[in-house]
Amino acid sequence: MLLVPSDVLRPRRPDEHFADEARAARDAGIEVALVDHDALATGDADGGVARVPAGEGAVYRGWMLDAGRYASMARALAGRGVTVRTGPEQYRRAHELPGWYAAVAGDTPESVWTTGDRPEDFRRVCAGLGGGPAVLRDFTKSMKHHWHEAAYIPDVADGAAAWAVASRFRELRGDGFTGGFVVRRFESFTGAEVRTWWVGGVCRLVTAHPDTPGELPPDDVELPDLGGVDLPFVTVDLARRDDGRWRIVEIGDGQVSDRPRSTDPEELIAALYA
Repeated sequence: MLLVPSDVLRPRRPDEHFADEARAARDAGIEVALVDHDALATGDADGGVARVPAGEGAVYRGWMLDAGRYASMARALAGRGVTVRTGPEQYRRAHELPGWYAAVAGDTPESVWTTGDRPEDFRRVCAGLGGGPAVLRDFTKSMKHHWHEAAYIPDVADGAAAWAVASRFRELRGDGFTGGFVVRRFESFTGAEVRTWWVGGVCRLVTAHPDTPGELPPDDVELPDLGGVDLPFVTVDLARRDDGRWRIVEIGDGQVSDRPRSTDPEELIAALYA
């Protein structure tokens, strides 16, 4: 079955953001069940899945959950006889950069990270990059919409300036800060990012990125080798570097990756249930 969040004000209906995918799934003969995202996000996993009928397998398409909350949801569903296609450990590996980085290290910007937010650990990993520009994020998210104040570090060798960016990033992320600081060597890209959708290790769909839904993918996108990733449902965001080489910008769990509005929901459902 397909699990989608319920509408906050009309809990018997799908959240408007996922309503088209729910409709497409039903039209394809796939059972759709609703979960209460607010309950899941606040730790009430049993309440969050109370409307899910007993069954054998499910795929979640909804708002982001941290790895701990996702694991709680999976356990609550298991208590109802429902098994999610992506298990809790698989979700963590897809959702957090340290879980997927080693498998694709040659195809993505060099990255180092801390565990936690201590300044001394941040300075240590910056030293590991040596010098030059970098991009900052945590295990799950960047603050790219605050580029100059909380994402871009002009030179990691400038400790004071680098820490100023990290401090602002930490402030903006607040309680959402996950894992630690991730410092990624800056690479110059051209054109919009492309989102690719992988099910069972096979690329099933190539779409625009949700941030630029009108920028459709070019015909010459070069897909990476994901043989070492071994995850059931992920998205891989790609961008063309200024030397012409396609690079992995991000891997994410496909269940919580947004679909660009320029891609019909029927296409995603067909890819997911192929």
